[in-house]
Amino acid sequence: MKNTIKRNPWAWIPTLYFAQGLPYVAVMTISVIMYKRLGISNTDIALYTGWLYLPWVIKPFWSPFVDIIKTKRWWTLTMQWLIAFALAGIAFTIPTSLFFQLTLAIFWLVGFTSATHDIAADGFYMLALSEHEQSLYVGIRSTFYRIATVAGQGLLVIVAGLIETNSGLEPLELTVNADPQVEWIAPDMTAIYSAEGELDGELQFISPTKYVTAGTSAPANITTIIAGEEKTIPFHQYAALMRDSVKQENERNGFVATEAKVIKTQKITGSSESAFTAWVKKIFGEDRESYAERDNNFAIVGLRLNKKPVSGEEIILNVTHKSGDQSIKLEQAALSTRFVFNEANWDKTAWLFYEIDHKIQSATSASFEGASGNIPMAWLVVFAVLSVFFFIVATYHSWALPHPASDGLNEAGTTAMSIFREFFETFKSFFSKDQVWIAIAFMLLYRLPEAQLVKLINPFLLDPIDKGGLGLTTGQVGIVYGTVGIIGLTIGGIIGGIVAAKGGLKKWLWPMAWSMSLTCLTFVYLSYATAPSLLTINICVFIEQFGYGFGFTAYMLYLIYFSEGKHKTAHYAICTGFMALGMMLPGMAAGWLQETIGYRHFFIWTMICCAATIGVCSFIKIDPSFGRKKDK
Repeated sequence: MKNTIKRNPWAWIPTLYFAQGLPYVAVMTISVIMYKRLGISNTDIALYTGWLYLPWVIKPFWSPFVDIIKTKRWWTLTMQWLIAFALAGIAFTIPTSLFFQLTLAIFWLVGFTSATHDIAADGFYMLALSEHEQSLYVGIRSTFYRIATVAGQGLLVIVAGLIETNSGLEPLELTVNADPQVEWIAPDMTAIYSAEGELDGELQFISPTKYVTAGTSAPANITTIIAGEEKTIPFHQYAALMRDSVKQENERNGFVATEAKVIKTQKITGSSESAFTAWVKKIFGEDRESYAERDNNFAIVGLRLNKKPVSGEEIILNVTHKSGDQSIKLEQAALSTRFVFNEANWDKTAWLFYEIDHKIQSATSASFEGASGNIPMAWLVVFAVLSVFFFIVATYHSWALPHPASDGLNEAGTTAMSIFREFFETFKSFFSKDQVWIAIAFMLLYRLPEAQLVKLINPFLLDPIDKGGLGLTTGQVGIVYGTVGIIGLTIGGIIGGIVAAKGGLKKWLWPMAWSMSLTCLTFVYLSYATAPSLLTINICVFIEQFGYGFGFTAYMLYLIYFSEGKHKTAHYAICTGFMALGMMLPGMAAGWLQETIGYRHFFIWTMICCAATIGVCSFIKIDPSFGRKKDK
């Protein structure tokens, strides 16, 4: 007889959803950082890792098998064991000569395994908990999923960085100071030479100065020599030329591998604007005075080895942001910050290019560190730690996950014909559900305002005031949206789960829908406000993200509610497919719309879109008792 002992949900929900988040972060984020550190080109990273998202896109298509074959508990545990072995495989293949091909293949395996784990874990959540408990813990599961993303992107990368720093040469410390009071000075790219004392000392990296000071503003035009001829050009063109010079010097001296050039078509102002775009701009666009673009300043810093390394030895240096203001950025989009030093180029100078945000209004600084440790070993340890974690969590869940009576084997049988028949029956039964098209409309339209808003929040915070934005620096945005916003989102989700568990989904659907809609007004206010303070911006972003987190609870609970029935696991996976589509399609057009009509009118448009959120709520039917604790 199946053991039906009930576990306290706190014993397994936090660990289950923490384990659900980590593989996704490992595949989508950590892999990119690791490949960059190991010297893979930006072109190859973008091409091959971009496809790794595919398993999560197409997971609804094999979700019926998770419903048909075995139990959700079996699938959850089996996927965790497979992920544990796969992550160990990544760790052991990193030091090999074919590490890129081998680890990429295993990342694909992790992706499909993780997507299957998502299907099974979400199905198990619905089977193991009552409707009331599903409502109560919906915010908790989201919170621990977010904690996993933070731990993966932050803590594990820090661990790799510590190993790199402590297993090689003495780390190179560089500090860049930005001060609005400092006059602009042309960058100096004079090669660095070793002093006699440095040649006799320990092998180390040297730079002319560990402290570089630069202004935040730049002149409108620069007179410089181009192809032997003196020319006056706009500063942004001059900055681009200097950045190209850094790239060419680093490639010429063998510090960075030469990448194939990508030919980009330069946009000519006004020539590519369609008639429709022009009409939308004329009828709905903002009446805003033309603004003058201000350019960010930049600083160039050189570094090199002080003496020749051992013959045949390669020393890899990775330079990263260590601490301080993130508005002082080390350029990494176009330039590599990974340098290979050897006996042929040790006496040459490698160059770093720093971009300084022109919106900085007071003196600030940022510290950067160059680490030259054992990079393969650092990432081997990271994935070994991840693997050990999954072995532990799979062992723990073998005990902690309950055995719901409803999580039984599928009654359709296990023959090939019965499985094939049941597979198609799963999709047929989904589209045969009562109110299916209204439900799909709800999945696609409930988050219509937020799907557009979320794409433009960061640009709005960063864009200068004369362009309609708030003119915050990158560092300030990290605090406002990356910290305060996340706190608001998390608290909103937790409170949403608690109140829905008390009153049920039907009772709280309207308050949550209005919460998601009305809080968008905060960005309408910010777009019209005159020089709002940083405190005001933080409060507004907190309110909007809290409202979204609170309102999103109703959305998640409705997906669970609509998935109820024989094939709830597969049906929930199909619902998440429509959920992703509802975020993707509006987000694709949001940037064009904002550039055409301006921030103020764009935010007003998102408020108009709230009618879709409220409208779809008017048509859906929900059992009043769903999610509410039933009296015994």
